[in-house]
Amino acid sequence: MIDTTAGSIADTTAAEVDATVAAAAGAAPAWAALGAAGRARALTDLADRLDARAAELIAMARNETRLTEARLTGELRRTTFQLRLFAETVRDGGYLDVRIDTADAEWPMGAPRPDLRRMNIPLGPVVNFAASNFPFAFSVAGGDTAAALAAGCPVIVKANPGHPLLSRAVGAIVAEALTENQAPSGTFGLVFGVGAGVRVLTHPAITAAAFTGSTRGGRALFDIAAARPVPIPFYGELGSVNPVFVTSAAARSRAAEIAAGLLGTLSASAGQLCTKPGIIAVPDGSPLLAELARSAPEPTGDMLNAAIEAGFVGAVEQLRAHPRVRILSGGVAGRTLLLTTTAQDVLADPETLTHEMFGPAALVVTYRETAELLELARAVSGQLTVSVFGDPTDGTAHALLTEAAGAAGRVLWNSWPTGLSVTYAQQHGGPYPATTAPASTSVGTASIARFLRPVVFQSVPPELLPPELRDDNPLGVPRSVNGARAQ
Repeated sequence: MIDTTAGSIADTTAAEVDATVAAAAGAAPAWAALGAAGRARALTDLADRLDARAAELIAMARNETRLTEARLTGELRRTTFQLRLFAETVRDGGYLDVRIDTADAEWPMGAPRPDLRRMNIPLGPVVNFAASNFPFAFSVAGGDTAAALAAGCPVIVKANPGHPLLSRAVGAIVAEALTENQAPSGTFGLVFGVGAGVRVLTHPAITAAAFTGSTRGGRALFDIAAARPVPIPFYGELGSVNPVFVTSAAARSRAAEIAAGLLGTLSASAGQLCTKPGIIAVPDGSPLLAELARSAPEPTGDMLNAAIEAGFVGAVEQLRAHPRVRILSGGVAGRTLLLTTTAQDVLADPETLTHEMFGPAALVVTYRETAELLELARAVSGQLTVSVFGDPTDGTAHALLTEAAGAAGRVLWNSWPTGLSVTYAQQHGGPYPATTAPASTSVGTASIARFLRPVVFQSVPPELLPPELRDDNPLGVPRSVNGARAQ
């Protein structure tokens, strides 16, 4: 049985942090050497154990987060799915990106080409700063942990203060699954407290960090990672207002549909999603604007915890205090809220009017003409997502898609950005301040690349090469040989 005793958990001491990192560093070679089959087996077994204890874990999460049973059930299902998906990714071996160039005395560049064999290897111990709004999927056994373990890296999780008891319980299950699948001691660690997290991040044995949370917190940790004597990559997912641009044609033809979709998206999880749309641009005087103005605000349910609720209230009050912002609909606690202003006002004061409201609220921005809409699209950059509602024959929509690709990591057509799917092709990242590393993703199988680095072996005897690089390819990994795909 899982311990559900109420109460806080003491911060991890400096000595305990140092011991945890030392154990992770010691475990790194053996965990990597366990190989694809061993790591995949451990990830799959962890997923099975979480599923087996779902009822207890969901009950704990409900006690600590105010989230509904339905939401938590779906989130835990997502968590175990992505663990199994990473197990599949490890077994496939394509993530190793094996490239072999055999020796060529006639190489056209004018000098002989040596035998070169390149593959990705694990970085080493990783620290994962868990998120508050996803106590399973972006927390102790969530996507960052799964990706790092799959890559062959030991992981130390800095638990989120929003669900400490759940974090401890899930951490015990992770440790148990790894131990019973021959993982070396230290492959997984868990620490509590701000000071402990910073101490792990600055420890010389740590090779990378992952973070999901606020812009302020993530930027502070990013600066610490960059200021180390040996800087390390910091993969931070920070803030995003995920703008939505509606063309005049779409606003005329699908006003009721788009309005209902927006309100439903804002109310889901009480708007506490990093992909929640915070700005929606609509034509001034359009049927869509009228539909939004007369719409009945949707019920939203509870905010995650008192701290997040206070932050949301403060962000809304800051925006409402702006002289050019007014309420369009809503304004009652527990219901969706739509504020409104004009595109020209946003362009005049973008820092204030594009501030994230992490909760069930959005700013409806009215524009007068296409040129103004495109100017707004160019100004609202650094996003996780940009959504465009239009028609295929609409020239404005095509121009918006071009702008969207330059502003965000995921571009959506006639659809809403919430409900982020865990897939092979997913991209959850974007230009700063959406993330600190726009070339990476924190969701989907491509996220494993964050915890790998390439190494090339030049003219190394076959018997000394890693199995993945040998001519007979005993592990059957996908690879490129002299520029051609081969198995």
